[in-house]
Amino acid sequence: MKLSFLGAARQVTGSCYLLESEDTRVLVDCGMFQERAFLERNWSPFPFDPAAVDFLLLTHAHLDHSGLIPRLVGAGFHGQILTTAASQELTDIILADAAKIQEEDAAYKKKRHAREGRSGPHPEVPLYTARDAQDARPLFRSVRYRDAVRLAPQLHVTYHDAGHILGSAMLEVQVGGDGASRTVVFSGDIGQRDKPMLHDPSVLSSADYVVMESTYGDRDHKDGGDVEEQLAEVIDSTIATGGNLVIPTFAVERAQELMYHISRLVGAGRVPHVMVFLDSPMAIDVTEVFRRYRDCLDDDALGVLEAGEALFQFGGLHLARSTSDSKAINRIRGSCIILAGSGMCTGGRIKHHLVNNISREESTILFVGYQAYGTLGRELVDGKKLVRIHGAQRNVKAKISQIYGLSAHADRGGLLDWLGGFGKSPSRVFLTHGEASAADALAAAIQQRLGLVAEVPEYRQTVELS
Repeated sequence: MKLSFLGAARQVTGSCYLLESEDTRVLVDCGMFQERAFLERNWSPFPFDPAAVDFLLLTHAHLDHSGLIPRLVGAGFHGQILTTAASQELTDIILADAAKIQEEDAAYKKKRHAREGRSGPHPEVPLYTARDAQDARPLFRSVRYRDAVRLAPQLHVTYHDAGHILGSAMLEVQVGGDGASRTVVFSGDIGQRDKPMLHDPSVLSSADYVVMESTYGDRDHKDGGDVEEQLAEVIDSTIATGGNLVIPTFAVERAQELMYHISRLVGAGRVPHVMVFLDSPMAIDVTEVFRRYRDCLDDDALGVLEAGEALFQFGGLHLARSTSDSKAINRIRGSCIILAGSGMCTGGRIKHHLVNNISREESTILFVGYQAYGTLGRELVDGKKLVRIHGAQRNVKAKISQIYGLSAHADRGGLLDWLGGFGKSPSRVFLTHGEASAADALAAAIQQRLGLVAEVPEYRQTVELS
């Protein structure tokens, strides 16, 4: 067997791995690169022949895991794409939204560059179109958790709940048979334990090789106190100054979790009455998927539903689906809360709301999730005072805040606990999906605590699995 690391190697985004056995080629994830320094890779030819790949195994729907699927299909891939039913629905929504944003951004850049008399590093065309995203839909096939799926006579895969987002999975790939099989586990993104709404991440019994995420490999989540107390404090302080609270929001999971917490705060009278806008057509559609997949929800969320209460609905909530709805938010006088994507401020409607609020001292920009190096979100949380948005430099005068405890990723302790849960320790551990410093730190912690040697592969590195 050969395993090639074609993304998320010493970086967070672009998850993509190619596993080759004697007669089968399997791609695990096909994600978009989102860090500014690596955007060029989204446009580059794939470092393999897409037509020669038999299967694409998708761990979950997030764009950095699924975002290049339309390009893969357009380049000749015609095999099956396997993922859970919930992930299949979410991926359909996410890719359609990404295609729309690509088309809108290309049109906007073309108009802006013509006005400015210049050109960008790429032609003003979308990476892929809505039609390209639609062309990928017939290739999807849904699988259930814990069912072993036969891909070839000597190749099986089992999906296990990763507890990261709705439908997310870690993959257990078994190659070979007759007592000579080998098991490769791809962790996908590992969720936190004891989070609202979702099940805890699965603990697996054995593996020969593990490809493991390391997003928070160099730190434990900060304990900022109860999430709802932190959220209430930011809401209260922003309303008191007369500003808007702008929250860059991942449409899948984070938007729903925020609405869940805000609903509880509103219901308990812990925050003032204020208009809350979910300005994301994708997040609105994703919320409907959550309502359909009750089997993916934990006991606490099911208890709320069984009591006849709404998980994601409360007085003052407004859903902004159209562009005109979104623009109307900026005409409101007085304070409001705006949830908009993308979560790392790499595109979407959040940029327009930042333009209108980033230089207002009374407003607050609140980050509630990981911000990858090289993104606008990372520049803001790192304290940069002048940032580029929509082709212009903007002075950062708004308050930049973060709250902790909402991350969909396990921290260093959670990652070590998960890896230590294997009854049979893997012979090789490969750390991916993390900045180089985080992956290197986790490798050292694994050696110290578990006595295992972990490797941090390079981009496009290929290793032999005996």
